[in-house]
Amino acid sequence: MSDTSPRGRFVWYDLMTTDPSAAADFYTKIAGWGTQPWEGSPTPYTMWTVENAPLGGVMRMPEVVGEMPPHWIGYVAVSNVDETAAQAEALGGKVLSAPMDIPEVGRFAVISDPQGAAIAIFTSKGDTPGHEGVPNVGEFSWHELTTTDHQSAYDFYQKLFGWDKTGDFDMGEAGMYQMYGRGEVPLGGMWTKPADMPMPPNWLYYIRVANADEAAERVKALGGQVLNGPMEVPGGDRIAQCLDPQGAAFAVHSRRAD
Repeated sequence: MSDTSPRGRFVWYDLMTTDPSAAADFYTKIAGWGTQPWEGSPTPYTMWTVENAPLGGVMRMPEVVGEMPPHWIGYVAVSNVDETAAQAEALGGKVLSAPMDIPEVGRFAVISDPQGAAIAIFTSKGDTPGHEGVPNVGEFSWHELTTTDHQSAYDFYQKLFGWDKTGDFDMGEAGMYQMYGRGEVPLGGMWTKPADMPMPPNWLYYIRVANADEAAERVKALGGQVLNGPMEVPGGDRIAQCLDPQGAAFAVHSRRAD
């Protein structure tokens, strides 16, 4: 574990889907990930790996999820899951899945912010997954919240995770895009969606790839959809927002060439 506290860092990413095998085949070709079964899991669970280091996993959606579509959920490191879950409720959020242990791994809970976007919190028993600094190719590099009130949402997450404002961008008619991070390390952005946009508040996770345009073409060739892009964003990076073949939203991101 780094000398720096992992609090507020995204450390794990789970895909809940209707077809884990097909999803594994798709993402290994899009992101270049490897896969590794987790032998200790009480239910079938396959981990994603980058250079043999796990960064998340994929599992079949449980029936209790009901009508929720396939989706990604990110886990944020906290010092104490139970205390953070209680704090989330005190700040107007909800606990969607009560704190529970993952044997030999750590403790987690799933919460939602006051606007309704779901996110997970995690405390590791040993070394916290991931690393500090700039994400490498194959890792998740941007975490974007689309919500009904990004200013209130930021206040919630700042108190919960200690995130810092790192800048903002005026998107014109679409309003302001608030960027946030941990000190000097950017993590993502938040924005308030138009009232006529039908989607509920949600998190979108961006995978860093070598070339976003080429990755977007692979998405289409493999049965996914490109919803937006590829396009350039301020600073010269390239992104594309997509759906995998089972319907889970994700995005790809490549950095501007130096």
